[in-house]
Amino acid sequence: MLSVIQRTVLLFACVMYSVVAGADASPEKPNTALHAIAQELIDAGFREKQALTERLTTIEDPNTLKFMQVMVDGDLYYRKDDRVIVINGDDAITSFFTGQEVVLKSKRDIKKISVNNKLRIVLRGGIARLQVFSDDPEQRMQAAVNLLKSADDLDPETLEQALNTEKNTDVNEVLLLVKGIRLLDADNEAQRLEGISLLSGSLYPDVRGALANFQRSAEADGRTTELQAVNEAIEKIESLLTLNSVAENLYFGLALGAVLLLAAIGLAITFGVMGVINMAHGEMIMLGAYTTYVVQQLMPDHIGMSLVVAIPAAFLVSGLVGIAIERGVIRHLYGRPLETLLATFGISLVLQQAVRSVFSPLNREVATPDWMAGTFMINPALELTFNRLYIIIFSLLVLALLALVLKRTLFGLQMRAVTMNRPMASSMGIRTGWVDALTFGLGSGIAGIAGVALSQLTNVGPNMGQAYIIDSFMVVVFGGVGNLWGTLVGAMSLGVVNKLLEPWAGAVVAKILVLIFISLFIQKRPRGLFALKGRAADMG
Repeated sequence: MLSVIQRTVLLFACVMYSVVAGADASPEKPNTALHAIAQELIDAGFREKQALTERLTTIEDPNTLKFMQVMVDGDLYYRKDDRVIVINGDDAITSFFTGQEVVLKSKRDIKKISVNNKLRIVLRGGIARLQVFSDDPEQRMQAAVNLLKSADDLDPETLEQALNTEKNTDVNEVLLLVKGIRLLDADNEAQRLEGISLLSGSLYPDVRGALANFQRSAEADGRTTELQAVNEAIEKIESLLTLNSVAENLYFGLALGAVLLLAAIGLAITFGVMGVINMAHGEMIMLGAYTTYVVQQLMPDHIGMSLVVAIPAAFLVSGLVGIAIERGVIRHLYGRPLETLLATFGISLVLQQAVRSVFSPLNREVATPDWMAGTFMINPALELTFNRLYIIIFSLLVLALLALVLKRTLFGLQMRAVTMNRPMASSMGIRTGWVDALTFGLGSGIAGIAGVALSQLTNVGPNMGQAYIIDSFMVVVFGGVGNLWGTLVGAMSLGVVNKLLEPWAGAVVAKILVLIFISLFIQKRPRGLFALKGRAADMG
């Protein structure tokens, strides 16, 4: 039996030996087939490198694909003194097999494993084979999409094998397109026509480019049958692209309608209860957007959470400013609509100048959280942004919550009573003055929430509210003063019509046409789509 001291000395010796051995050991893994081929590539000529590259594709090693990609990119090097394989990246030089950073006295200490054009073709073909037979369906899909750009990277036999073994429908469809592009270069007319048939209706840009090139070739050579077939295929694609463009504009229109809904809904209930035309409503939107900016500055490391915090913060800031405006100015001007309009216009100028003094006249950018960034692809010609989708959903949730407040709370009951008949509501003990103040605050607070949404679509600036105040009034008048459902229908209708007209008439002319339509519509229906019964109706 060893004593305690002997065991301690033995353990210390083992530790020291492992430290020394580790310092002298090579940072690579010497007992892998991939490592062996990598060492052979250092001394091999270009012909030998082609043979070694073909052997690479037969190695079952998770690093094989990365090795070939680094090599084809021209970033594969080796250290001269110990032949360690390294990646010469933009930021650092790292060991390929361990990922550890390699410190060099000079960049002359490493030498590139050179690649010529023929070897690049072999490497790309090997990469395509490895990717197209990968276990990861996303990698197979990406490989198939890449092959659309360079269908020759994969030989016909391997492509047929991939088509026969592929179980994923989406990947299989793209591989068929790759086959179609290859068939366009076939010597047989029947095969070329088959290729056109496979490509017909595809929305991938590379497919359209291949068909356009084939169209020019067929026209130059006088191949009438093929020319007719490719013309029909291109016309079909153009029709699908038009439909996708309409769908995209419809989506953008709904997103614009969602913003108009948030901007106009507060104006609708304010005007419905109080009969006040508030020209400072756009500045409530601006205050909400600047609140979002301030919250993000206070929470720079939590952008996603800051947007959630900004929603109630913007509601409170804009709402309190709205109550202050109503208590300080508007309540003294009831029954004098022209003076109220001029007063609120003056307030809007004061608020704009106040913001310029605090934040400067320059626009401020509000960061978009990761969960709102990016797009989701419907098809290769139609990608929709997540931020607009979230804004559409958010606006509908705000509308539902507001409808719940108006229908299920005491304040909502009192507000509806004042809307229907102010003298009767006052005689029943309802404090109509405070109902007006809270209603004005509620409408201003919802406008502040609209500012939060707008901060994710555009830059935040002192004049941002002015761009939406006229549209908000049009929504209120078109939908029906004080009616929530009318505001919803009016906002979505105007948003969609604007975006559908813009590609045809331009942004300015589209707005003019919408304004003319609403003017004519109001001549026929002065109270809007959904006329509100009660005091607001009598005002019309």
